[in-house]
Amino acid sequence: MRILVVEDDSLLARGLTDLLLRAGHAVDHVATGVQADKALRRASYDLLVLDIGLPDIDGFEVLRRLRTRRAATSVLVLTARDAVEDRVHGLDLGADDYLTKPFSVTEFEARVRALLRRTTLPAGAVHVGGLTVELEAKRIKVNGTSSELTTREWALLELFMTRPGRVLSKEQIAEHLAEYDTQLTANAIEVYVSRLRAKIESADVRIRTVRGFGYLWETADG
Repeated sequence: MRILVVEDDSLLARGLTDLLLRAGHAVDHVATGVQADKALRRASYDLLVLDIGLPDIDGFEVLRRLRTRRAATSVLVLTARDAVEDRVHGLDLGADDYLTKPFSVTEFEARVRALLRRTTLPAGAVHVGGLTVELEAKRIKVNGTSSELTTREWALLELFMTRPGRVLSKEQIAEHLAEYDTQLTANAIEVYVSRLRAKIESADVRIRTVRGFGYLWETADG
């Protein structure tokens, strides 16, 4: 997952960045609101970890601009402001979660995991090659023929489709499927991927194994 950390406290920013990197995420860091706004306009992020008390424009303004652009990035607000009105204001602007300083590392990690699991596809149907994904009905059509998915297969399909062009490790897949099975083994993940692959392979879509790294969702023509 790609995460942007916006924090002007260099020591805290370094700690959060190192923590997220160790968890296997790609992490960028900026220290001001203007830099954050530029980064969010320039690139797509799965999660924004956003401090409110920033130099130049504050975090609330960064959040307001992000939501004005209808960006789907999940936002975790980190701030020393613990007043109810600040929490309400942040949530009203479109924050997904709110964590006050000081906070524990384990709570921060848990909230990051929860927000990253929420990443979803847009409403409606999605067409990729010969594959049609009916999001509300949670079913697929392969070259016009309906095919049912199990709960785990659907969760896995959703994960791949929200991460196009990115290699997903078995650890990332296990984290995403933890809601259904907290003790997933590497072999179990291989079985789930194999079953989903078998159901969609005739639709000019494939899940390619990247040896030593994980799996990559791509169209058959690359």
